[in-house]
Amino acid sequence: MKYDSLDVARSAVKIAISSSRRGEEELIKKFRNIGIKTVAVDIGGNLIDSIPKIIERAIVSSRRTGVIIESHVHDGAVAGAAREAIMQVAAKANGLNAGGKIGIARYGEHLSVCIFMSIGLLHLNEVVIGLAHRSIPDMK
Repeated sequence: MKYDSLDVARSAVKIAISSSRRGEEELIKKFRNIGIKTVAVDIGGNLIDSIPKIIERAIVSSRRTGVIIESHVHDGAVAGAAREAIMQVAAKANGLNAGGKIGIARYGEHLSVCIFMSIGLLHLNEVVIGLAHRSIPDMK
């Protein structure tokens, strides 16, 4: 079966919103069995100050798990999509702490990055989600 950008985006969202490590691992295995490569990255801290570190972790984990290959084109796609997803939620995070997860999914030329997190102070939290897509060459 062939999957399109919507299917890949749904996969990234499902990985990002998984509530436990076990659930995350089950989803990753399920997606791998149908040909969609996925990875999740936990993030936390002051979102604005952490942007470079979050992007770096997204790239490194994507490489390490085989979602992308080591290529400046693939690295740039992950970095660009991660940054775009972060910018979608950054306005609510200005100066506040955030904690959550980034889900990254890829099938063929489609790459999606989803950020799902809680932002706030003490127990006064806002829940936010950002999603971005990139097209990348399917290099083997």
